[in-house]
Amino acid sequence: MNYHGANGLEFGVGNVKIDPALLKVLPEECEVISTKAHGVSFWARTGRIDVLLSNRASKSFFVKVISKETGRNMVMGEFESMNTAYNVLPGFVPKPVAWGTYASIPDTHFFLCEFREMINDMPDPPQFATSLSILYQKSVSPTGKFGFHVSTYAGNLPQHVSWDDSWESFFTKSMRWALDLEIERKGPNKELEMLTLILFDKVMPRLLRPLESEGRTVKPSLVHGDLWYANSGIDIKNGEPLVFDACCFYAHNECKFGAEYIAAYNSLVQISAPEEDFEGRLDLYRLRFDTHVSALFVENDTLRTQVLDVMRDLIKRYGQAPKAEIIESEQTHGSQAVAGVLVTA
Repeated sequence: MNYHGANGLEFGVGNVKIDPALLKVLPEECEVISTKAHGVSFWARTGRIDVLLSNRASKSFFVKVISKETGRNMVMGEFESMNTAYNVLPGFVPKPVAWGTYASIPDTHFFLCEFREMINDMPDPPQFATSLSILYQKSVSPTGKFGFHVSTYAGNLPQHVSWDDSWESFFTKSMRWALDLEIERKGPNKELEMLTLILFDKVMPRLLRPLESEGRTVKPSLVHGDLWYANSGIDIKNGEPLVFDACCFYAHNECKFGAEYIAAYNSLVQISAPEEDFEGRLDLYRLRFDTHVSALFVENDTLRTQVLDVMRDLIKRYGQAPKAEIIESEQTHGSQAVAGVLVTA
């Protein structure tokens, strides 16, 4: 956890004391009537703040508190992500209020947004897919490029978000970034190294290059960045889907959404050409996400096994070198097989 305590300012147990910096961004002249722990996070302390406004109406806020420099970067990235998504589709995300640093504990940082009471259940696929399609289609990259204007964190690790004109180039760098994090934290693996060579040399150009060839283009669309069931819910008041805990960037609109929503989404949005590569692209995009998650949870060896499994499958489907190239490589360098695919020595 990236949280090291805030003595006297913890949420719950009857405490209504709020750090001055956090109190400053709450509504003017409001009265804090309660705080309580709310939600679960691997990386932060999360809570709910209930206040009475100056007109005696009640209002609630969600707050996330994280320590150290990494925590500061995490809450800044989350605020910018949620603010960007809110400006495109306000009803789809809780309204962000502020991020900042505690005045009384300088290495403790917070993210504050409106509190939306929700059902912790998977949203209705057609409704959810409709909101996603609007977010993707209405969003406009401020630079016309792929990336984001600040670093964003999935969990407590940063993602690659540097601006790039090309989707293939951006995703290649993003995949490399995730792999470097995973290997740094879990250590080297010979098979992973061999599979990675084929992935970058064969699979990724095979699946991504056609998207930007023969006159085709990819629109940079705003994506949530960590879209899974735990980061979504249903608003109790209106029954509409909600997403939160965003780590956004501008990407190909097929990048990262749950399998349970694919059919509903595809009924609303045209699959990118070439359509026959759609399933392969989804698996490739999933691989980057799985690799990042494997880096997050160092002790979980199963996550690396999943990464290797997806790599093997992608290579089996898309990593075959042309026959003439195999023969030439065998004659010149010798070879060995990995996942049924020739690798030059």
